[in-house]
Amino acid sequence: MKAISIYRQFWRYTIPTVAAMLVNGLYQVVDGIFIGHYVGADGLAGINVSWPIIGAILGLGMMVGVGTGSLASIKQGEKDLTAARSVLATGLIMLLVLAPLIAVTLYYFSESFLLWQGVSGRIFELGSQYLNVLIIGCVFTLGSIAMPFLLRNDDSPNLATMLMVVGALVNIVLDYLFIARFGWELTGAALATMIAQIVVTVLGLAYFFSKRATLRLSRATLRLNLSAIPSIVMIGTSSFFMYAYGSFMVAIHNALFSQYGSPILIGAYAILGYIVTMYYLIAEGVANGMQPLVSFHYGAKNHSNIRKLVKVAITTAVAVGVVFVLLLNALPYQFVSVFNNSDQALMDSTVHGLRLHLFAMFLDGFLVVAAAYYQAVNRGGKAMFVTIGNMLVQLPFLYIMPKIWGLDGVWLAFPLSNIALSAVVIVMFWRDVRYSPRDPSGTIQPQPELR
Repeated sequence: MKAISIYRQFWRYTIPTVAAMLVNGLYQVVDGIFIGHYVGADGLAGINVSWPIIGAILGLGMMVGVGTGSLASIKQGEKDLTAARSVLATGLIMLLVLAPLIAVTLYYFSESFLLWQGVSGRIFELGSQYLNVLIIGCVFTLGSIAMPFLLRNDDSPNLATMLMVVGALVNIVLDYLFIARFGWELTGAALATMIAQIVVTVLGLAYFFSKRATLRLSRATLRLNLSAIPSIVMIGTSSFFMYAYGSFMVAIHNALFSQYGSPILIGAYAILGYIVTMYYLIAEGVANGMQPLVSFHYGAKNHSNIRKLVKVAITTAVAVGVVFVLLLNALPYQFVSVFNNSDQALMDSTVHGLRLHLFAMFLDGFLVVAAAYYQAVNRGGKAMFVTIGNMLVQLPFLYIMPKIWGLDGVWLAFPLSNIALSAVVIVMFWRDVRYSPRDPSGTIQPQPELR
């Protein structure tokens, strides 16, 4: 089989996966656009102080979705469809069990967490509006983030993309109605998102109980396999920590901006979060498009193909990141004005932060792909090292640099810590991929096709 076939497989999975991730990002970005224009800087700050909690919930959904999808793909590569189906059923049950635990935790602790970030008054009120709706709909938040991963690992990447398009369109229409027309502020934004997530979750479940699914479920197969849970958690834990790390960093930045500056800086940081989300989603789409292929070829012991997949994924993620950085620095006010073009102080603060905070953003593309590779080959410990390392390295920078440079130190902590971590991960990753086991014959073997 020609070497080009593995690259065709990569793009067949990656293009619809990136599209699905970008469409999924519209949930967040469209909320930000409507909030920025119709609620203003306080609304942006309110959604940003809510984000750490939202991100932690999304991380749990990612943990189950990625862990379940990766393990199911490995079982499929080993030609064990019964085990793969059992893993899928276990993952869905885990999502259902997590939901009430999250709701109870939110009910008792969400307001305290908002206060910890140093906000009060109007911003506290707006943040509470969003979280009060999330308490009710957290099961659909979990389901909507996990479902696309499960569909892609069931060899239905195009269907996953279509599902996310439907959800995004529902979210956009309802954002317009609830925020722009009805004036429901962040309650409206949360309701629009929750209803869209209900659509995605229900349609995704319906697929797995239909004849179209490779790993078709039924009442008889919907049973909890306790022995699969540790593997699902281990593989997916780095995805949880990726979101948890991001959520924790947002919370710390919010608290530091409250301490060293003013609430308008939290709004500026929120806009940067929306802008950079688009790149992160592309990088995650590349990594998640690579993941089922790497898992499959790992199960089939086709290590030469794994190296090719990793090379094209990293090249793509980093190159797109470089283009993003160049565009953001060339047209900063144009990007910021998408979210607010009437508050000059907010726009100036955002542009200043953009130039200091995002110049090394492309390195995150490399780190996301590296973590996805370790997940795909069932090396959850190293995947966790990449994601937890990002947090542990950044914390000292966030503690020291504001004391030296004030607000500029807060902005600069992220890119400088990213450079430090990437230097370590590059060495580890290169050794693991370069010296991974080769095919028994020492040559490239004919590769099985994925449907």
